[in-house]
Amino acid sequence: MGSLNNNYALDFKLYYNTIDNALSSTNITRRGVNPATEEVLPLVPVSTREDVDDAVRAGQDAFPSWRELSWDKRAEYLVRFADAIEANLGAIAELLGRETGKPVEAAARELEFALSHIRVTAKLRIPEQVLQDNEECSATLRYTPLGVGVGIIPWNFPVLLGLGKLDAALLSGNTFIWKPSPFSPYTALKLGELAARIFPRGVVQVLSGDDDLGPRLTSHPGIAKVSFTGSTATGKKVMQSCAATLKRFTLELGGNDAAIVCDDADLAKVVPKVGTFAFLNSGQVCMDIKRLYVHAAIYDDFMQQLVTFAKGLRTGGGGDSEAFSGPIQNAAQFARVQDLYGEVSRQSLKTAMGGSLRDLDKSLGYFMPLTIIDNPPEDSRVVVEEAFGPILPVLKWTDEKDVIARANNTKMGLGASVWSGDVERAQRIANRLEAGNVWVNNHFHLAPHVPFGGHKWSGIGMDWGVEGLKGWCNPQVMWVTKNSGGRSLL
Repeated sequence: MGSLNNNYALDFKLYYNTIDNALSSTNITRRGVNPATEEVLPLVPVSTREDVDDAVRAGQDAFPSWRELSWDKRAEYLVRFADAIEANLGAIAELLGRETGKPVEAAARELEFALSHIRVTAKLRIPEQVLQDNEECSATLRYTPLGVGVGIIPWNFPVLLGLGKLDAALLSGNTFIWKPSPFSPYTALKLGELAARIFPRGVVQVLSGDDDLGPRLTSHPGIAKVSFTGSTATGKKVMQSCAATLKRFTLELGGNDAAIVCDDADLAKVVPKVGTFAFLNSGQVCMDIKRLYVHAAIYDDFMQQLVTFAKGLRTGGGGDSEAFSGPIQNAAQFARVQDLYGEVSRQSLKTAMGGSLRDLDKSLGYFMPLTIIDNPPEDSRVVVEEAFGPILPVLKWTDEKDVIARANNTKMGLGASVWSGDVERAQRIANRLEAGNVWVNNHFHLAPHVPFGGHKWSGIGMDWGVEGLKGWCNPQVMWVTKNSGGRSLL
């Protein structure tokens, strides 16, 4: 590990694009903001169309030799990359905390999972499937890489979601261009700089930019695949842009996850888990619990315990080692969350906790108080819309069929969970929920080898696991005629 520190130490003062394994700046630059302190962060590039063309060209040039490497050899590069990241772990975690506002422990957990993701993914393989094999001929289903891929990464988990796309793209034989959010480009740029010291030229590239960069990439004829994580509205635009050149795409979009708590749930175990998964990253997780349905028989006890638990969750920024909940990541999202909080007074909603900036003693930073809404109307904005902030509506239910219908009554379908002491009962309910990821007595349980994705307006395709690898490939059937007497159906 000492040699890695010597060979891969990074300077965190200056930030550049990585194009064809060279660091480059741009004539126009911009700055990010630390959302916990509103401190202005260092300058980062604003990539031009020429930068995009150069990166695509380099990726295309690198693709033939990269795809010819064995799976094992490509995996070796990924593991070496993970080792180099780990050698800089403390500094990268600090940088992640500054650009996202995440508390120390939250930033460290994201990086730890990201490293695990690379190392687990490096062990995965897509098996070839023999569909027919007789004396005359064989037919084998195999998967071949696409070419130059792009990962468009959101600001809430800029390292985990970026590396989670990169490792699958590279392992399956593609080259990769990483496009971070304009609100959180810093860790991505440093990881690109590190990748340039490990991977062959043009295999990994990172471009920072403004709102024009995404469309330049999604419309570029040299890009073969776009993997996008972000809002449903932007996902529709990505899909539309990809259609012009028939690019492959994976979309992991917004969610409005429902959790159903049954009357036989063990509150001492369930409340802390539900509270954690509702307010994790200040509600800025696509698979956080966004709507909580609690059986009327235990509703009052549940609410009392939930409020007590939530009041024990400390709010603070990147320098706070004891904080659980951080700020809203950027000013634009802060304004949207503030507007949604305004519904509390506009609709005279009952709050069990929070609901106003007066409930939070913060003079700087984009902080919002953890807020629990007590049994709001089903058609209120705090129920219908994905808040992407620390506001949780809790609603009563009594009839199983009715609560399933209410949980499914959304255009979103990313995740859902059921909590019960009777696992068979919980599974029966879970089987009828319309979401790509469904949990029993858990929520937001993820693993690098297990795919995830959304139904309905929450996405198309899946990331992670072998299914995620397949999304970076074209399925191909190889027919082999073993003798001249082989017959065709035609």
